[in-house]
Amino acid sequence: MDSRDGISPRAGELVVRHERDGDHAAVREVHARAFGDGDRVPRLVDSLREARASLGPLSLVAVVGDRVVGHVMLSACRLDALPRLVDVFSLSPLGVLPEFQGRGIGTRLVASALAEADGSRIPLVFLEGSPHYYGKRGFADATAAGFRPPTLCYPPGTFQVAKLSAYEEWMVGTFVYSDVFWAHDCVGLRGERLASAL
Repeated sequence: MDSRDGISPRAGELVVRHERDGDHAAVREVHARAFGDGDRVPRLVDSLREARASLGPLSLVAVVGDRVVGHVMLSACRLDALPRLVDVFSLSPLGVLPEFQGRGIGTRLVASALAEADGSRIPLVFLEGSPHYYGKRGFADATAAGFRPPTLCYPPGTFQVAKLSAYEEWMVGTFVYSDVFWAHDCVGLRGERLASAL
């Protein structure tokens, strides 16, 4: 895996690297097409980039040739533990262009994101997503691990956590999303979408 900036990949070679300013339009396209939800997820990414937070966001892209085909973002959230608040990351969103899905690109992006978080001594990474998919990529049921979700709008099993090397046993409590996620109504599911997932 090559996450170094400034590398010109050969045609067809997959490279995971840090997002650059010139990638923003391509990242918007990735999420608009991957989620099929209009501008909602691209606007979330734009807001997370600009938000003031205790930790700067970590934004990685997957590039094939000179085309951005996937993107993942880690952004600052908090764990409300009894001794003190703990800075943690949320992994959201993760997207791959539909025609590039099923090739392991999402897996590479998740692995790279977790490695970078671990290298930055972040103890925990939380997400909302498929337990089948993320359970094979370093995540486990967060409720079963003793963490409390930030909302009642999670379908069973979708609140997940990856414990990294800086994790300590006292770090349990309630996961708290940043204001950006709430402002974009990107926490859990509501109404019929939640009912159909239960």
